[in-house]
Amino acid sequence: MDFTNIEIGDAYRTESEKRRAIWVFRIVTKPFLVRIGKIFLKIALFLRIPIKPFTNFMFKHFCGGENLHEVLSLSERLGKYNVKTIPDYSIEGAADEKSFKNLIREVKRVIDLAADNKNIPFAVFKPTGLISAEFLEQETPANHPSVDKYKKRLDEVFSYAKIKGVRVLVDAEDYKYQTRIDEVLLDFMHKYNKDKSIVFTTLQMYRHDRLDYLRFLIDFAKREQIKIGVKFVRGAYMEKERERAKQGNYPDPIYPTKQDTDEAFDNAIALSIENVEHIEIFNGTHNEESVKKMISLMKTRQLSNDDERLWFSQLYGMRDNITFKLASEQYNVAKYVPYGPIKEVMPYLVRRAEENSSMSSQVGEELTKMRSM
Repeated sequence: MDFTNIEIGDAYRTESEKRRAIWVFRIVTKPFLVRIGKIFLKIALFLRIPIKPFTNFMFKHFCGGENLHEVLSLSERLGKYNVKTIPDYSIEGAADEKSFKNLIREVKRVIDLAADNKNIPFAVFKPTGLISAEFLEQETPANHPSVDKYKKRLDEVFSYAKIKGVRVLVDAEDYKYQTRIDEVLLDFMHKYNKDKSIVFTTLQMYRHDRLDYLRFLIDFAKREQIKIGVKFVRGAYMEKERERAKQGNYPDPIYPTKQDTDEAFDNAIALSIENVEHIEIFNGTHNEESVKKMISLMKTRQLSNDDERLWFSQLYGMRDNITFKLASEQYNVAKYVPYGPIKEVMPYLVRRAEENSSMSSQVGEELTKMRSM
């Protein structure tokens, strides 16, 4: 599998979109510009200065639009190249009953679309979008009234998804919240994943306990005769987790090196392929080697490229060379496509800019190729 040709991932873009992509990558390969932009956004939001004129080009590159209708238009374009779309309503920080109901309504809309639209294979949401985060902390009693309400909100989503036959990805959160999330999702997987995986949990493989937890999940699936759905990612909160562990005087939950994380990620995929009769895999990665290793494992097990239990995914606006090459070879691959009002999606955009900045050599290589086209 050769991912060096980025033209295959540029075919769907207009000329203006290609020029915008070059400008975006020029900016994110300069960490000092990312830092300045982050400070400016904080000031602008505090002073209520309109930010759309300054951020629209970044928003259009990394997001599918301000509403689901715009995401649908994008999904039709991507679908022509066999690339699926996962609409991700990326509103963060809201923690009241109104916002909880709004998220449930939006996820149900995606579920309705996914039930009838072959280009939308999953729905997705963040767990902290349905509860105030402090109630997910490990010290919080499991039977706290807020946790009980949280379970009812989750059940509303999962029961609806079960009726529609649509799979739902539940994103991972900070270490201090994830234990409570794991406990709750395990109950819902037991309830709804009888014949196929409706509920997918997410494992951040930079955590050194996740490989053991995966083994537990597989054993649980075998014992209870259910399916386990798992989305695998490397992890998104490394610096925050290290600092929090230091301040809280507890062991750092993150592997000490990136190599350790890479090995854990690939070992998790290998273990899952070995047990594919019990687990459905959603491989969320921008790492070309991890993609190649999973493909090799699939071939060894003589699993078809389009086996519905096996998925790859990359974020919209990133690593199109991987996404579109996989799609051209008939692998199941989808773009995570955030959407929502620009102002509300800014925390997501900042993280994407910082993530690209931290991978400046990789992004710089992609930028060089784009300039030469």
